Amino acid sequence: MQKVVTFLVFNNGRGSEALDFYASVFKDAKINAKTQMPDGQLAMGQFELHGQEFYAIDAPGDNFRFTEGISLFINCETQDEVDHFWERLAEDGGEHSMCGWVKDRFGVWWQVVPTLLGKLMGDSDPEKAGRVVQAMLKMRKLDMQGLQDAYDGK
Repeated sequence: MQKVVTFLVFNNGRGSEALDFYASVFKDAKINAKTQMPDGQLAMGQFELHGQEFYAIDAPGDNFRFTEGISLFINCETQDEVDHFWERLAEDGGEHSMCGWVKDRFGVWWQVVPTLLGKLMGDSDPEKAGRVVQAMLKMRKLDMQGLQDAYDGK
């Protein structure tokens, strides 16, 4: 059992739908528990994304909001992975934002980030790292080739 677990509270009976959606987006997702009330509200859900545990419930009404202050960060090894999560998480009412951020249709914020970004931004040469940061700040979906070109000074 994981010591610290993210706990998500969904509004208006959308928790069960959210679990099913995440299970369709992440290839190794597991829904380990999904208990629903007679009215369909999610009483308790427990799921995993790439081995990371999450809990979820439904709250009545529209009292809880997700904000960019807490986001889920997805490390992507390839541009295909970036493209997959960027498109899938925004479908059916989500929205794309700047610098790889996506809000899904449930209001949860995600950062879809190639692992290459951290490597390039962490370079000891401040000029190279600075070019990468400036390129990233202009992007919506992060583009690995564009980040590499900025690093290389192209």
